[in-house]
Amino acid sequence: MLALRTGTGSRDCPGQTRRAALKAGFLGLTGLGLADHLRAKAQAPTPDKAVILLWLDGGPSQLETFDPKPDAPAEYRGPFGVAQTRIPGVHLSALMPETAKRLDKVSLVRSLHHDNGDHFAAAHWMTTGRFGSNAANQAQKYPSVGSYVARVKGPNNPTLPAYVGLPSAETIYLFPGYMGSAYLGGAYNPFDVDRDHKYLGADDATRIRSPKWLAGLNPGAGSVVADRAPLLRQLDTVRRDLDRSGVMDTMDRFQQQAADIVLGAAAREAFDIDREDPKAADRYGQSPWGRYTLMARRLVEAGVTFVTVDMPHWDDHAYLVTGHGGKVPVVDRAVSALVDDLADRGLLDRVLVVVMGEFGRTPRINTGLPDHPTPGRDHWGNAISALVAGGGIRPGVVVGRTNGKAEHPVERPLKPAALLATVYHQLGIDANQTFKDHTGRPVPILDDPDPIRELV
Repeated sequence: MLALRTGTGSRDCPGQTRRAALKAGFLGLTGLGLADHLRAKAQAPTPDKAVILLWLDGGPSQLETFDPKPDAPAEYRGPFGVAQTRIPGVHLSALMPETAKRLDKVSLVRSLHHDNGDHFAAAHWMTTGRFGSNAANQAQKYPSVGSYVARVKGPNNPTLPAYVGLPSAETIYLFPGYMGSAYLGGAYNPFDVDRDHKYLGADDATRIRSPKWLAGLNPGAGSVVADRAPLLRQLDTVRRDLDRSGVMDTMDRFQQQAADIVLGAAAREAFDIDREDPKAADRYGQSPWGRYTLMARRLVEAGVTFVTVDMPHWDDHAYLVTGHGGKVPVVDRAVSALVDDLADRGLLDRVLVVVMGEFGRTPRINTGLPDHPTPGRDHWGNAISALVAGGGIRPGVVVGRTNGKAEHPVERPLKPAALLATVYHQLGIDANQTFKDHTGRPVPILDDPDPIRELV
């Protein structure tokens, strides 16, 4: 472990010294043993492909996103209507007009299912490819797709982390939840950028600029962090102190690389979205989800291999019109901007974009909740839709079909492992590889490593 000790033990926030904060932030970024990992990866070919996962935590409705049913009865089809895509006969929700215009650049999987309505079990299944955790036993059992990618591929740029969560990787209010590394070890957990604003919604008034650890400022209105010294200034001081002391000169070069992840210019530049042209950045929208999606593009372009953007609060048992009606357009704008931006920069072929949540929603609209008697949809693991794009995926493909009410697959039913196997396949990862669990038993990445053939 590399511990940075410099300056005084002045207080940076209640109950925490500046030295402790820097050490904790460093460990949160790198995990234990990163220098060893960098050393082991030094002779390996530099990987190129990357993944951006837009995680719709809480479970988005398939009917209000990627699998609308315009001919279903009103209590199933919902209130929003449909948008025609560039593929004849294929519609998206009317809430996603921009994505609909780009369906020739993206693909859909409409027949995912795990038949489980437990948030915890469903999120674990979607992010790991395995049934494991559940509401009664929430501890993560198997590593996430992001952690496996970090373990096998490492970062595309060794001065950046391999795996980043924006603002923080989470599932079902657990951090990192089922986005974590389980028995792979702490070095392969995601680096969380902003734990102070770790669960931002689509309509949050906070305007995300550069991360607080970078800029040292909270951009939200009414902030009460004026007493905190800017962390960027602290990191500058640490770097100067290390250089003056000669410690950096005596470090193993892989330890220097590990230190540079938090102290070097590459990370600062990659995380600083204020370097973007304002007009280009505005394509993503000013919501936290849009801004973090923009940051995700900057990170994969700079050399991060896996980025998850947390887009929470989809559990709309009531308020479907104002709930999904307010969130889906924000996702639509972010996804369409990301696809265009990656294509414009020549990155779409190497960056795989995945949009998914833990399950779908009940096809038949309910009457709301006792304290919120407005229509909504409940948990539904029997029909799940996802969007994939880039990374060598065949564009303009619609995989699978559900019945006329979006209740269950009637063509090409697929379990979550198939989607994750496709991600591993596109990154050149052999999903038959095994890693030892906490008991020493070798466990393959996936039990069924076959990718979705229509997409690859």
